[in-house]
Amino acid sequence: MLRTLAALLGLVELLFPKQVVDVVTRLAYETPDEFEVKPWVYTAARVEGLVFLLLATGKLGSCADTDGDDVS
Repeated sequence: MLRTLAALLGLVELLFPKQVVDVVTRLAYETPDEFEVKPWVYTAARVEGLVFLLLATGKLGSCADTDGDDVS
């Protein structure tokens, strides 16, 4: 369930970074209209979405030894 939620959030953030940043900014600040979001924030949101997707699919952060050799 948690992996599915992370994958869904990652996909939404990867495809729609402006909308996600706008929603989070409105939730985080009392007066979000006073803030100007820098262009690099949208790129960072896309990278974060990609990381969520990779973590959810198990392609990132796997520490398992896949070849069967005992390292210890």
